[in-house]
Amino acid sequence: MATPDDVSAPPDPRRYRQMASDIRALIVSGKIAPGAPAPTISELSASYHAARQTCAKALQLLVAEGLLIRYPGAGYYVISNSPR
Repeated sequence: MATPDDVSAPPDPRRYRQMASDIRALIVSGKIAPGAPAPTISELSASYHAARQTCAKALQLLVAEGLLIRYPGAGYYVISNSPR
């Protein structure tokens, strides 16, 4: 009989969470290093075919996790490669 630990959780169906997970993976793996800019809202919107508000919510989630910082007018930048 399978235990809950044997079954991996399905990915979160919310679009902004999926985007945040993809960006988080890039940051944690080092493909986007601390100090480097994160993908812009426009880039995310084009590549995910998602609303700008959805993309902004994904980036805000990563700000709340301590991975990104937002500089108004300049974008989002990586400040850490490990979530709080």
